[in-house]
Amino acid sequence: MAAAVVAPHRFRDLLTRRESPLDLWGSMELSEMVVCFNKIVDDDDWIDLVDMASELFKPQGTDVARNSWQLRSLITRYQETFSVIEKCPKPVIAATHGGCIGGGVDLITACDIRYCAQDAFFQVKEVDVGLAADVGTLQRLPRVIGNQSLVNELAFTARKMMADEALNSGLVSRVFPDKEVMLDAAFALASEISSRSPVAVQGTKINLIYSRDHSVTDGLNFMKSWNMSMLQTEDVIKSVQALVEKKDLKTVTFSKL
Repeated sequence: MAAAVVAPHRFRDLLTRRESPLDLWGSMELSEMVVCFNKIVDDDDWIDLVDMASELFKPQGTDVARNSWQLRSLITRYQETFSVIEKCPKPVIAATHGGCIGGGVDLITACDIRYCAQDAFFQVKEVDVGLAADVGTLQRLPRVIGNQSLVNELAFTARKMMADEALNSGLVSRVFPDKEVMLDAAFALASEISSRSPVAVQGTKINLIYSRDHSVTDGLNFMKSWNMSMLQTEDVIKSVQALVEKKDLKTVTFSKL
């Protein structure tokens, strides 16, 4: 796998290229993902685009208890590899073409917005290799598509979900004829989001995720506590003034976080 992070505008482009014929993620690649997204959290540029395509592990030794603790630690690290994307307050856009299999599904379900090309397909592959998906798919996919029967079917059978079905189920929000058109659209979306106040955008993501995992009442209370400080930002005045003057928000300069 090769990774590149560039900032042509006010967003980050993270490309992970599949160089292994088996599409396996090694421990080095996974640790790089954590480092990369932790760096993005602290970076001034704040929109992320991911174009992606899992690694099987075998316990060492004969002591079941010690093997279990080692595997628990390994699984925890793997889970954090994908959870760090969700924890990143900056929006993450997933753009998928070709096969998105196993760990790829774990990854995209942790992203905020998902696009795909017409040739894309999605597969919860883990049952075919004798294990239950353990780094995010079984926890996030039901929330993403909201159809438990469909999730069960995909997870129990490892069948392929093609692009049109992914769109109809809500796994992706848009399908494009090919990779190039998809990437152009993803970059355009990233540019559009990055023209908004970072205080507003990042606050929106944080509150969306919090509300997803809590009751409406808890979410509203969290929102009150959040906005009693965030409403004091100068970004509100700048945004309203731009609307009144009918200015494009892309012409407004917001201070970086």
